[in-house]
Amino acid sequence: MRGDQAERLRELARRAPVATDMRQSAGPRARTLVVTSGKGGVGKTNVTVNLALAMAKRGVQTVLFDADMGMANVDVLLGISPPHSIADVLRGQQSLLSVMVEVNSYLRIVPGGSGISELANLEGPQLDAMIAQLGTLENQADLILIDTGAGISRTVLNFVLAADEILVVTTPEPTAVTDAYGMIKEIDAKNPNAKVQLLVNMVESEAEGRSIAGKLIMIVERFLSLKVSYIGCIERDSNVSRSVLQQQPFFNAYPYSTATRRLNMLAGTLLAQREQKAQKQGFFSRLVGQIFG
Repeated sequence: MRGDQAERLRELARRAPVATDMRQSAGPRARTLVVTSGKGGVGKTNVTVNLALAMAKRGVQTVLFDADMGMANVDVLLGISPPHSIADVLRGQQSLLSVMVEVNSYLRIVPGGSGISELANLEGPQLDAMIAQLGTLENQADLILIDTGAGISRTVLNFVLAADEILVVTTPEPTAVTDAYGMIKEIDAKNPNAKVQLLVNMVESEAEGRSIAGKLIMIVERFLSLKVSYIGCIERDSNVSRSVLQQQPFFNAYPYSTATRRLNMLAGTLLAQREQKAQKQGFFSRLVGQIFG
């Protein structure tokens, strides 16, 4: 049964239809960037949400997919209360379009929720329809940002190992750096060709960010084959915690803050990078392969 499901999923992902009221390009698939971390509490989701806003401000059609199915909170940081989530799509109760929320003309989010483990248990038409809808995301935007859960659970690894571009977020805290290395080690074992970049959050200075990143990258180079590059840092900024309490992204609430300046720099760096060659399979096709082997 599991082998039959995997083959059906791959076929559906290859021929998934494009939604009629979204972007209808049959051109190259969207660039997909998975944002992850080795542990919680490093500001990963806050980085992802504000990065999505920075990209959207630059005119990049962006979809933010909240893949933290256990403790999703992208909607909380945006100050919105979606009536439905991806869990409803998994259960066959809603379509992908009906759960997507338009934040602005260039940004839509797919709210997370509990229930991603249900994916492996769905069968028949319900399973077919859900994967086909996820596949349509790849033709509906220029960029898909995927915010994973924290840690190295099977669900998180499924998303991370299906990605070609991964942003690992850590802080200077020793446990965060150790867990970030653990995540990078998992990527190295299963997807050594992935493009992995390191962002150091909540630093006291740029010098500290470079120092932390340099030490971690040195260890990676010594023991692993994967190449990891440093993309930047974000200094500790009281406006970030203030914006969380206000349920507003700091990119909107404090446009001249240090954190916003750094997010703008991060967005600019990512856009300046040459995108990798188009893959024969889209992200969600590879996700199916990762889940079902």
